[in-house]
Amino acid sequence: VQLVESGGGMVQPGGSLRLSCAASGFPFSSYAMSWVHQAPGKGPEWVSSINTGGSRTFYAASVKGRFTVSRDNAKNTLYLQMNSLKPEDTALYYCASPMTTYNVENYIPPRNLWGQGAQVTVSS
Repeated sequence: VQLVESGGGMVQPGGSLRLSCAASGFPFSSYAMSWVHQAPGKGPEWVSSINTGGSRTFYAASVKGRFTVSRDNAKNTLYLQMNSLKPEDTALYYCASPMTTYNVENYIPPRNLWGQGAQVTVSS
């Protein structure tokens, strides 16, 4: 399993960022995918998940209505569109594979199934 995130950066509160995650080494279209973040000094938190075909999405309460997860199975790529960003969204964002064909929600996969992370900093 290889997952490589990109698109992180620094934005002002209220701004937007789009994260991408390029997947390889496993049948991407056959598995649900997730985003996890970890803020400085805190444990990892589940952010969002999407089913294999992209028709079902799930969000943590803290990001619902502001973040949108999507996937392009033809490109083996997962996305996270983040709008109305807040300082408390500052964290390392990881894409992760639950390695299941079933819908998943509020689940953090084992660390060896995460990418290397993309830093998102929201600050004025």
